[in-house]
Amino acid sequence: MGAARPGSASTIHAQGTALNTTLPVLTDISSPALTTALQAKINNKTKPLGSLGRIEDLALKIGQILDTTDPVLAEPQMVVFAADHGLVARGVSAFPKEVSWQMVENFLAGGAAVSVFSKQNGIALNVVDCGVDHDFLAGLPSGAQRPGLMVRKVAGAEGGTADASVLPAMTIAQCKQALQNGMDIVKSLPGNAVLLGEMGIGNTSAASLLLARLTGLDIDVCTGAGTGLDAPAVQRKAAVLREVLTRHADVTEPLEVLAAIGGLEIATMVGAVMQAAHERRVVVVDGFIATSSILVAHALQPLVLQRCVFAHRSGERGHEFMLQHLGVQALLDLGLRLGEGSGGALAWPLLQSACTMLREMASFASAGVAEQENKPTAKV
Repeated sequence: MGAARPGSASTIHAQGTALNTTLPVLTDISSPALTTALQAKINNKTKPLGSLGRIEDLALKIGQILDTTDPVLAEPQMVVFAADHGLVARGVSAFPKEVSWQMVENFLAGGAAVSVFSKQNGIALNVVDCGVDHDFLAGLPSGAQRPGLMVRKVAGAEGGTADASVLPAMTIAQCKQALQNGMDIVKSLPGNAVLLGEMGIGNTSAASLLLARLTGLDIDVCTGAGTGLDAPAVQRKAAVLREVLTRHADVTEPLEVLAAIGGLEIATMVGAVMQAAHERRVVVVDGFIATSSILVAHALQPLVLQRCVFAHRSGERGHEFMLQHLGVQALLDLGLRLGEGSGGALAWPLLQSACTMLREMASFASAGVAEQENKPTAKV
């Protein structure tokens, strides 16, 4: 990948501040008046107080994001960000990097888990080539596009990131372009909800590295089996990742860290998250890799969490530590570790049910049902 790559981590550190001007600034969307109105509406539905449990919390959150007591989730967009990782050359994955482009083709053909779950739930599927080492438009006329595919390769990184154990994964310019690509993608999409998905052989390594550097956890704690490594292979993977962290020991600022040890799909996802949050779209976060993008976004602007719904707790080892660090709770815990956005698509009906409860479930007054005597104090 030659001349497009920087020569040392100090290049990232010296230019890191240039990244900070690219992202929208988030404002606090909390509204005591709206929160009180939403909670009162939830509490007066025909049910014992709090009896719908976390569905009530979910309804409250979606209402706050969409700024209404009658939320409607419109034209949900699943966006699967795909890229390759140079670190795969170090043997950190059970699968070869060719699987990245092969799975993108599977997404487009409708055969992947995220494809069938999105179709089942009426979610539009968008696949983004952020830097896969493959030409998905080969053989097509100049300017032709493929339905459902957005080619947003980052200049100089068509084969994916560099091997982060040798060089920074991205240059500052590449990371900045990936962030901008993510923002532009969200601007181009309809609807008020974005579901995050990803594909990239080796990207559990990038997510583990981001977790370790941004939280201070030891890399052994952050490293899991990924696509199916056995215990000795996980140990070897952790040893390689420790080399990467040592190689980039002087890089600590969030976007510098992203450029040095992250992935093109993760960087593009960070841009997409920040734009979606800025537009007050509901951001549905899948598993370990998707949450790593939130980890970066949160380190930059903590208010991003106001717009995020975490779909599930992954079976990948580090995900629970990410959720704990962010102070959030996921909706589902089903032992999922597929990625792709599959967990977000599976959780989507819960978001729909929360909104339907707010809009359509009767109140005690409208149904003519007597309210609970000696009603406990409602939370607001």
